[in-house]
Amino acid sequence: MHREIHGWHSPSLHKHMDIVMYGHYGFSLLLLPTAAADYLEYERFHLIDAISKYINDGKVKVFSINSINSESWLNNNMHPRHKAIRHNQFNDYVYNEVVPFIRSKTSPNTPIMVAGASLGALHSANLYFKRPDLLDGVIAMSGNYDLSTYTKGYHDQDVYLNSPIQYLPNLNDNYFLPKLQNAQHIHILTGSGDWETPEASQRFSQVLHAKRIPHELDIWGPDMPHDWPTWRAMLPYYIDTRF
Repeated sequence: MHREIHGWHSPSLHKHMDIVMYGHYGFSLLLLPTAAADYLEYERFHLIDAISKYINDGKVKVFSINSINSESWLNNNMHPRHKAIRHNQFNDYVYNEVVPFIRSKTSPNTPIMVAGASLGALHSANLYFKRPDLLDGVIAMSGNYDLSTYTKGYHDQDVYLNSPIQYLPNLNDNYFLPKLQNAQHIHILTGSGDWETPEASQRFSQVLHAKRIPHELDIWGPDMPHDWPTWRAMLPYYIDTRF
């Protein structure tokens, strides 16, 4: 499998950020880590191995980036307002740096899907629903789509604006909403096993239905826990059957 590691000093985050790229051709898949992990997490936990057939066959070209959750919502020593500021800097990093990098390694017309599991599912969904003009779809696995779940009671405008289940009901513009209502790839997946919260995905699906945003809600069985074996089953299945 072709593999390259790149990195640069991020103007948005004021630090060096690495990114790993797998494959040569195919639609672009941007992976966000589960929690406070790094850009190689999906490789260490063998999810890249699980989708290697589709990478090697030229169906998908994968990009995986670092999280900064340990510098925001998972940092217990940080003031919540500063966490929100840091979170928005991460959004800027993805939109203004990662997306152009992906374009430079593919083409201006290559679709970019964003995906993640657990906290990475929330960030993936949020990044997509805020900018469907930059990103073309989302595969969100085992997520909770309310950032308030992670803010320990803190709430401000930035928490609201990074919680898709909060801001989507009030989205009524003539630019972003029509794009979402014509989406082809919004996939909300969850297991029903240990540590999973399928009701969170169901609540989010209800919000999408109310806004007439087409999507797929797929609830897997009680044998699917909130853990890597579930995500190693979900992602290759969706790449194989939906793209």
